[in-house]
Amino acid sequence: MVIQVINFNLEGITHDDFMGVANEVAPNFAPLPGLRSKVWLSDEENNTYGGVYSWESQEACEAYRSGELYAGALANNPNFVNLSDKGFGVLEGPSKITHMK
Repeated sequence: MVIQVINFNLEGITHDDFMGVANEVAPNFAPLPGLRSKVWLSDEENNTYGGVYSWESQEACEAYRSGELYAGALANNPNFVNLSDKGFGVLEGPSKITHMK
């Protein structure tokens, strides 16, 4: 399993605009191969947004990073600035103890 954490700031759109877009595009993420889940993040006060993705494998995460959805929704989106994309391996033993499924 791989965890991907993406953060960015909004520029040129409001929180409400982002919420509308997020609700509209969320169904595009659901069928991504290897995606276990995506949790959408919002810190409106500090203008920080993003997501925590749980992937079945590093290959699935990399396929997303090199795909059209990532390019259009994140990397080439003029309303998202200061993009940060970090990946993490999962320590399965202790994570299962603390309820990872």
